[in-house]
Amino acid sequence: MSSAPADRGSDPADRGFTPADRDSSPADRASAPADLVITGCTALTHDEQERIVFLADASIVVRDGVVESVGAGADTAAVERIDARGQVAMPGLVNCHTHAPMVALRGLAEDLPTEAWFNDVVWPVESNLTERDVELGARLACAEMIRGGVTCFADHYFHMDAVAAVVAECGLRAHLGEAYFSSQGPAGRERSAEFALRHRGGADGRITTALAPHAPYTVTDADLAATAELARTHGLPVHLHAAENRDQTDTSLARHGATPIEILDRAGLLDTELLIAHGTGILDRDLPLLERTGGRTAVATAPRGYLKFGWPTTTPVRALRAAGVPVGLATDGAASNNSLDVWESMALTSLIQKSSEGDPRWLTSRQALHHATLQSARAVGLGTRIGRLAPGHRADIVLVDLTGPHTQPVHDLAATLVHSARAADVRTTIVDGRVLMRDRELLTLDVPAIVGELGERLPALVDRGQGRRIQEYDT
Repeated sequence: MSSAPADRGSDPADRGFTPADRDSSPADRASAPADLVITGCTALTHDEQERIVFLADASIVVRDGVVESVGAGADTAAVERIDARGQVAMPGLVNCHTHAPMVALRGLAEDLPTEAWFNDVVWPVESNLTERDVELGARLACAEMIRGGVTCFADHYFHMDAVAAVVAECGLRAHLGEAYFSSQGPAGRERSAEFALRHRGGADGRITTALAPHAPYTVTDADLAATAELARTHGLPVHLHAAENRDQTDTSLARHGATPIEILDRAGLLDTELLIAHGTGILDRDLPLLERTGGRTAVATAPRGYLKFGWPTTTPVRALRAAGVPVGLATDGAASNNSLDVWESMALTSLIQKSSEGDPRWLTSRQALHHATLQSARAVGLGTRIGRLAPGHRADIVLVDLTGPHTQPVHDLAATLVHSARAADVRTTIVDGRVLMRDRELLTLDVPAIVGELGERLPALVDRGQGRRIQEYDT
């Protein structure tokens, strides 16, 4: 694996400290009871070469939202204790690219090619979106992700003030961007920048932000260049779709004589901290450009959607890793994926890579866990703060119950986690040391109330009789 790049896109003003850190001395904090101690677990950690290491019968001590120690500390006094015998403690999963509010469209557009999916269903329906629809969708999505062991997600959508408010309330960590198209005029780009500047560092540092142009085929070269300039001026990362599939790349070559990645380079975006969604259309000629970024560019892979759309290629994970490009795991929106299950993305990434490379030795279970933890954290600009259980890292932790019949016996713990365990095996989800779900009970969101109100709003949301669409898919 390549050496770790610097934190990609984090807010310079946010170094992970809490108000408690500033109001008490180190000696005072050390003598006080820990906020949380987890005992009896098997802890998934990383050694100095970033290899996966499992520590048996471990304890994890959390103070002020930060991991203080891993391995020892069972006798440490604590405000809260969790007995995690029979469970694996691991870094919370990161959903590196999604459109969380689109859970409201789950199952609405099925068995369609990409163009019809966008033009005939999704973009007409999204022209109906209200801020309340987005809020309810975000609430439902956050509940699903908490239950599935996701502690951080990168979201790229509309009405993002509502999503930021939900994140602040429910306790998750998020990397948020207000999406825009060039068809919206300068106001779209300006709104994206204003959102990013206003919300970065929000929710006690749990929110980081990005500029969020939709894609090179919906955003002009001029707007892409202006976005790159905004990113450099304000120290903001950029999150967008590019080279999503091979058709997009072929069309870009025919129309512009350049691949989508080359268009991003021409606009100056490869000189920013950049998160590219999907990249199944990345060509060999793009790899030197991506390698030149030195890890500042990352790619998010969401393999379930590629299978559903029948795309002939998948994200070239092996080639990207050889070029030093972090590849994080993602689900995309539930309108295409039908779930926000990053656990499934991890297993599918491993299996599809074996098939596409014709090599059963590639993307082993331990490599898949590396993508699910450290590489996903790097993809969203948080590689020095989350993605590993280690002193000084934020306490984003999930406890996975491996006592079920489908996970027994355990001969290879990494393989059990990747290929046998499921999202439903997550028992407890913790973010910044705060327990958001304990023993499968959600503590910060009311799912029946969310589903009830969302159901009342669905007829107006899914109406396509108005004849509008927010954009045209024509690559």
